[in-house]
Amino acid sequence: MRKNGNLVAIITMIFLFGMISFVTNLAAPIGVIWKQQPGIDGSNALGMMGNMMNFLAYLFMGIPAGKLITRIGYKKTALLAIGIGFFGVLIQFLSGIVGVGATVAGLPANWFIYLAGAFVAGFSVCILNTVVNPMLNLLGGGGKKGNQLVQIGGTFNSLMGTLTPMLVGALIGAVTKDTVITHVNPVMYIAMGVFLLAFIILAFVPIGNPQSAAQGGHVESPWKYRHFVLGVIAIFLYVGVEVGIPGTLNFYLSDSDSGAGLDPKTAATIAGFVAGTYWFLMLIGRFVSSFISGVISSRTQLSCAAAVAAALILVAMFVPAGVSTSMPVFTGSGFGMVQVPLSALLLVLCGLCTSVMWGTIFNLAVEGLGSATALASGAFMMMVVGGGILPLLQNAIADAAGYMVSYWVVVVAVLYILWYAALGSKVKKA
Repeated sequence: MRKNGNLVAIITMIFLFGMISFVTNLAAPIGVIWKQQPGIDGSNALGMMGNMMNFLAYLFMGIPAGKLITRIGYKKTALLAIGIGFFGVLIQFLSGIVGVGATVAGLPANWFIYLAGAFVAGFSVCILNTVVNPMLNLLGGGGKKGNQLVQIGGTFNSLMGTLTPMLVGALIGAVTKDTVITHVNPVMYIAMGVFLLAFIILAFVPIGNPQSAAQGGHVESPWKYRHFVLGVIAIFLYVGVEVGIPGTLNFYLSDSDSGAGLDPKTAATIAGFVAGTYWFLMLIGRFVSSFISGVISSRTQLSCAAAVAAALILVAMFVPAGVSTSMPVFTGSGFGMVQVPLSALLLVLCGLCTSVMWGTIFNLAVEGLGSATALASGAFMMMVVGGGILPLLQNAIADAAGYMVSYWVVVVAVLYILWYAALGSKVKKA
């Protein structure tokens, strides 16, 4: 019975892992619409603000989410997160109805409603992340097996990340100033339906608390551990890298003035497919890692992934813009060949590298923390705000100096992750 209970808990956590990606990955492709609206007028930074608000919620909710687990348990915390997520998506849906045509400080009034919805949805995914990661790691008993379960969950997470930008890109089609946010209403309906279904299912699934023995007793502070503190920084930078690479690439390929050379009539759709292929490669990488993590250590996987990612990004930055190549893209139903800049292909290949980073960093950083794992997970969630801050910084640089120059932000972050894998992750107290 114990094994069956664990299996149900593992499957449930993996499903929730996918929901996290579905909600999070709505922001960048929907931003393609918002950046063309009157008042925003093509600003990449403002187009990325929905993504920023989604991740900003982590800064406020990360620590409280960890404390929620210790007080009310994993299941009740997850149910609360799902309920919040439903209302977050509902607010985003209302941005296509309320305040349309009105302006505030020269910006579309309904854009602010959308940002509020993205912020509320961010609370949901933050709490879900706080539940899912330690739950899978603990159900696997930590170490290599714990990392293996996190990578399996990450595989399903990447599947949803693959399909979301493709679905939104297909619904958007050609983006002009006349394109309205209601074009993506079908995605909003799906998101609300998924949250509602998940709430009903989870309410009837028995999930225990694998840390119940530690609850009610003394819980040590994770901040005493140097490798955890450095790991928190690594997570901040990693999430910025994971989101910034495909998010900025989506904007680059959709922008008719970027020099990418795509047909403006189909650029947004192709950009969605290309960005989706990045997430598909993350799926492949996590799927493979779920098999090899029982044999190859987290430190080895992270070191290799960071080194290759740094090389790919640097080459992509210095390849002449006019150099193009045919690239297979996953369209949701199969593969097709599209002509894209060579730099786009190199950046998409980074998906294989980033695929293992979350699980390996988390696994290395919580090693030896014991009862402090739940609080540590909350701190990690707080630092996921990097997924909003780094892409916003990157796109502000893109507005000022060009898309490829903006990838220096990503290079610096990846080099830190490489250092953490090699030296900073050794278990030590601060």
